[in-house]
Amino acid sequence: MQAASKFVKVRCPKCKNEQIIFGRASTSVLCLVCGKPLAEPTGGKSSIKARILEVLS
Repeated sequence: MQAASKFVKVRCPKCKNEQIIFGRASTSVLCLVCGKPLAEPTGGKSSIKARILEVLS
């Protein structure tokens, strides 16, 4: 049985922009305002480099 993938609401540490990203992103995710990396792919769950505010189902 495979674990369900989640969307995650994060806050950029640089500009405080809140953004929803996929928890298992296959590409780098950048902040839409300042361009700072928020998540990097690791082959499974993403390595999230921002503060997680909420996990959405």
